[in-house]
Amino acid sequence: MTSTESETQPEAPTDSEAQTENMPNNEPGPTTIPPNLRRLVLTGFMGAGKSTIGRLLAARLNWTFLDLDAHLEARTGATIPQLFERHGEAHFRRLESSALASALGHNHTVLALGGGTPEELTNRLLLEQTPATFTIFLDAPFPTLFDRCMLQNLGDPTLGDPARARPVLADPAAAQLRFQKRHPLYRRLANLTIDTANLTANQTIEALLLGLTQAPGSV
Repeated sequence: MTSTESETQPEAPTDSEAQTENMPNNEPGPTTIPPNLRRLVLTGFMGAGKSTIGRLLAARLNWTFLDLDAHLEARTGATIPQLFERHGEAHFRRLESSALASALGHNHTVLALGGGTPEELTNRLLLEQTPATFTIFLDAPFPTLFDRCMLQNLGDPTLGDPARARPVLADPAAAQLRFQKRHPLYRRLANLTIDTANLTANQTIEALLLGLTQAPGSV
């Protein structure tokens, strides 16, 4: 069920700096990547570690970190679960596309996408056609990703019911079907794929930085 345009919650004007996180580089030496890149985009299913890896990567590069879900919430004044409940997924995706176009205007930024962002053709075209943008797919099997989500919620009681914090996890079987549908889209969109199943966060960062220097799309 979708909403009409009259039901859209007005977007509150916000300072873009309130939606980004400046990540100081605490590494002993500078971390360099191909100089033509101005945006690194992390994609993958829920539990892939996009936000965790994104913050660490931004810190290494002395870039800013931007989470697309947080950017969307700041623009609409509502949480992701609230947007799903009030407007339905189809309308939520339209709001998400608008937020993505805005986010891709940021330079020297690591951007973490929502798990379903690549499903929309509009979003894939935005990512593929925005210059100086490099997309990395953080991959792992569905059982690994699902367990990570459950553990994350157990470790943070403020998140409450996992199904409310992550609406698409309310039905695990349906969530796995979503994963199977999205997986080829993640792979097709990515300039680089990192299998994170057996990697720590720091190992993922090292593999990612190495891949950036070797991937054809980075030079």
